[in-house]
Amino acid sequence: MVTVYDVEPGRLIQRAAERLEKEGIIEMPEWALYVKMGHGSERLPVQRNWYFVRAASILRKFYLKRNLGIGKLRGKYSKRKNLGVSPSHRVKAGGKILRSIAQQFEKKGFLKKAETKGREITAEGRKFLDRVSREIISEEKVRPDVERKEKPTK
Repeated sequence: MVTVYDVEPGRLIQRAAERLEKEGIIEMPEWALYVKMGHGSERLPVQRNWYFVRAASILRKFYLKRNLGIGKLRGKYSKRKNLGVSPSHRVKAGGKILRSIAQQFEKKGFLKKAETKGREITAEGRKFLDRVSREIISEEKVRPDVERKEKPTK
């Protein structure tokens, strides 16, 4: 059985973002067009589908770890704030984006509130990511022209 662990993370996140957008599993709020990713960002996101990419990345994080809360996710998506001539500092990501994505996933049944703290992924959320992983692996087997990273032999 193919799981998230068998696929390169970047490809999985991109493919899952496409599926989230195409199937309408989550929707980008109107305010998302005008918001930065957090206090450490200087500009708005450049990608057109940045919201769905972040959502796919969050769903993958929930797949890999149990009982994640918004505070933990803010730390995982933190970045360095440029303070000009002063030394830069690490700042957390914005919580509104992460919270709205998690709430949408809860409504669709991909996440649920954990018994202790935070949220955890449901069987439906796991099934979605495993299905996307299976698509990627089967596509690689069908298309031999796709570049694969070979493990170096000693």
